[in-house]
Amino acid sequence: MLKKTLAALALGSVLLGAGQAMAADYLIDKEGQHAFVNFKISHLGYSWLYGTFRDFDGHFSFDAAQPEASKVKVTLKTASVDSNHAERDKHLRSPDFLNVAKHPTATFESTQVKPNGNGSFDILGNLSLNGVTRPVTIAARFIGEGKDPWGGYRAGFEGSTRLALKDFGIQKDLGPASQEVELILSVEGVRQ
Repeated sequence: MLKKTLAALALGSVLLGAGQAMAADYLIDKEGQHAFVNFKISHLGYSWLYGTFRDFDGHFSFDAAQPEASKVKVTLKTASVDSNHAERDKHLRSPDFLNVAKHPTATFESTQVKPNGNGSFDILGNLSLNGVTRPVTIAARFIGEGKDPWGGYRAGFEGSTRLALKDFGIQKDLGPASQEVELILSVEGVRQ
């Protein structure tokens, strides 16, 4: 009887341990404003113009022991672009740039995660923006994970990537210093 009990406890421990090592699903914490999709682009080669997208949703799965099994999916409302200047934002929403009337959302879905060591990763995936879908790579870094004060569990990352405007059908010529935009991402997710 004792042997059966010990065997059951050992099996239960193995199964519980295996369950803890599995990837967990996280909802990006947009409600608490703990996630950002920011951008910067050169203004005529003289300074930087910064902006953000205010409205997006997404989720990811992550297991620190097997980061290559991670997945990410984000949907962004392009009309939520905010560069802190109403007239410029109106122009950014126009057919010259994001064409939000025709393409109200942009999406990113990962296809592969490549760990680089020291908590850094290359997240490969497909970005659909302005009616064009192209592969992009996000250079990401794991910031941390753990319990929060409200009884939840969180994980956070930062990342960046550069996009050539013309690759996504944005033909407006902003000059030679402004052919690319850098996306700067900060994401905190709440485990579901």
